Amino acid sequence: MALDFYYGSGSPYAWKVWLVLEHKGIPYNFKLLSFDKEETKSPAFRAINPRGKVPTIVDSGFALWESGPVAEYLEERYPQKPLMPTDAKARAIVRRIATEGQDYLAKAIGALTEMTLFNQEAPTKPELGKAKQAVMEELALIEAEFAGPGVAGPLSLADFTLFPLGADAAPDRVPQARHGHRQ
Repeated sequence: MALDFYYGSGSPYAWKVWLVLEHKGIPYNFKLLSFDKEETKSPAFRAINPRGKVPTIVDSGFALWESGPVAEYLEERYPQKPLMPTDAKARAIVRRIATEGQDYLAKAIGALTEMTLFNQEAPTKPELGKAKQAVMEELALIEAEFAGPGVAGPLSLADFTLFPLGADAAPDRVPQARHGHRQ
């Protein structure tokens, strides 16, 4: 039985879960919600997720949101093609890198994005330089951790957390669902 996967276009957190679903080959029903139409605020969706955020999954009646817990739930519930190491220290490193990506890199990228795309006034050169430097510093910390072939060694949840943050998430670059049903 396929689970329901609620996604919003452009959300790196939802993209993370989508990558996990695709990598593991977990069947899912793709539920695209429009931010512009405020579908995440609808009573029907809020009945599933009271925070009104994506990603959200519903697996056999069990609703879960927040990309980290969703990804780890999928890892445990669907053990095929594991994305977490078996060693406790290696798992801790994957979780730390994923957390740093969501907490620090995402914040730096968000500040730069806000400054360049959404502010009414163009940023000054020093403001732009400072924001770009913050992103570069976070990327340098991640690069220093690189253990190959993924950031923490084998392909892991750390990679699926970091990739959407740094990738061009234009609709024509978002991975197409293979196992899901677009609705």
